[in-house]
Amino acid sequence: MDLNDSLMIAAAGMRVQGERLRVISENLANADSVSETPGGDPYRRKTISFKNALNKELGLETVQVSKIGKDQSDFRKKYDPGNPAADKSGYVTLPNVNTLIELTDMREAERSYEANLKTIEASRTMLQRTIDILR
Repeated sequence: MDLNDSLMIAAAGMRVQGERLRVISENLANADSVSETPGGDPYRRKTISFKNALNKELGLETVQVSKIGKDQSDFRKKYDPGNPAADKSGYVTLPNVNTLIELTDMREAERSYEANLKTIEASRTMLQRTIDILR
């Protein structure tokens, strides 16, 4: 593996972490969204999965988004009979988004993104030093 390969692998890691941040942001933005109809389902939390995939062009395995799915866990319920989205019993169904979990996932994605960025910076520095030696 040469330095260019390490750049490509790190760039793929940055791409998927960027996509992960997009999904997390969407979840956080909809954490308090309720259904437009009484008793209807609110926003359902999205999840993201990764996989290793062979990049035939480069002959390398890189990380890619496998799928963006929906979390099938139960919705939360809150008693609020005055809310237009409340069912006949007065309960409002809230999204299955836990902001604490989303913020923790966001921090992890941020750290992974930074690690890949550091890899690119280190590879770039090594390439630059090699070029300087050859001059």
